[in-house]
Amino acid sequence: MRVRGRVAEGARGIGGVAVSDGLDVAVTGADGEFELISHSGRRFVFVSWPAGYELPRNVPGTARIHAPLEAGPNGEASLLFQLAPSRQSDENHYCFLLADPQTEDRYEVERFLNETVPDVRELSRRLSDGPPLGIGCGDLMFDDLTLFPEYEKAVHRMEMPFFQVVGNHDLDLGASTHEESTRTFQGHFGPDYYSFNRGAVHYVVLNDVFYFSGGYIGYLGKEQLDWLEADLRLVEPGRPVVVALHIPLASSSVTRSQEPGRRLTTMVQNRQRLHRLLEPYPAHVLAGHTHECEHVFEGNLVEHIHGAVCGAWWTGPICYDGTPNGYGVYEVRGEEIRWKYKATGRPLEEQMSVYARGADPSAPQEVVANVWNWDPGWAVVWYEDGERRGAMSRRRGSDPLSTELHAGAELPQRRPWVDPVQVDHLFYAPVSAQTREVRVEATDRFGQTYTGSVRLG
Repeated sequence: MRVRGRVAEGARGIGGVAVSDGLDVAVTGADGEFELISHSGRRFVFVSWPAGYELPRNVPGTARIHAPLEAGPNGEASLLFQLAPSRQSDENHYCFLLADPQTEDRYEVERFLNETVPDVRELSRRLSDGPPLGIGCGDLMFDDLTLFPEYEKAVHRMEMPFFQVVGNHDLDLGASTHEESTRTFQGHFGPDYYSFNRGAVHYVVLNDVFYFSGGYIGYLGKEQLDWLEADLRLVEPGRPVVVALHIPLASSSVTRSQEPGRRLTTMVQNRQRLHRLLEPYPAHVLAGHTHECEHVFEGNLVEHIHGAVCGAWWTGPICYDGTPNGYGVYEVRGEEIRWKYKATGRPLEEQMSVYARGADPSAPQEVVANVWNWDPGWAVVWYEDGERRGAMSRRRGSDPLSTELHAGAELPQRRPWVDPVQVDHLFYAPVSAQTREVRVEATDRFGQTYTGSVRLG
């Protein structure tokens, strides 16, 4: 099908804008006009929305940078994308990354609406020095896709344009092919991969959940990767690129769990090609899926794996690595990107849990701090009764609260299959018997210092 169209601001065409059907990528001329030949089976044409223009939204608030691909009476499609200038410069902006809301029933929907949504809205209003955008990073549902309208209700209340990533629990599980598995998802949100721009950042959303009858693996299909290669040709080297997908590229959870069978479902099998495509750019990959916090640094690429909005599947206040239910917050200042983790219902300045001596039975004389969003650029030290003692020792272990809430065949009551996991962001300090208070200071790679304390005996 021949597709002719125009990208315009009022009567003025906008040149140099990428337009695609998910296979071919066309670029608008100086008059804003484009033409492409679409292939059979393509459902949408989408615009790699340029920076400096308002992100249009559907009625529920989800972003709409696409149009359905339908032939007119002459067998061709004609499309017009009208853009409006941003009311606020997007050179500085915020990205809210919500991984794994994963609501399965009314109880979980109400928690999402009453806990997460007001928290996001309040923080967004506080961070008023740049416009916000949101990304739902997959597993918006827990298999019951009739609840998608409840997610849309949540987006509407958060008062920002939201982009959606498809997760393994967002699929039509009765589909006979991978291509058909996202039909319901696309009916609500549009294409399952695309790109857009805010300020200096080029954002890409990918679908890395490859479905087959009876299961899924982490995998990026050839059509999608070929499209991404064409899309990135239009992005100048050195410009920051942010990629959102559901299954992490290289989570260490497989090694920590000592369950090699999980490798297919918790890592992207052909991630090397994505790495190669991203080599010319300072790149950030945003992922969910594992319900725990982790940051993986590899060359020019930083992968951020997020704790879940639902924590340990709405069983309580934390994920099974001890990270509170919450979401990621990315602050963009020109080409600089900074990140934090926001625990739902807690101040943004709270970034750790500190446990009394003996909370970890394997270290009876040591205080334990779980620094949820730790990465190798952090420094963690401790004080005893106000006196600095030095750097804490990072060791692999289980969060004490997670052990209390999740360990055992009967716990937690709502999901007895949830168990504590071994994590790499626990810090230990041998504390003298006379100490009455321990204070932990953790300084992130951006120079921001956070504190936590515990009273002893």
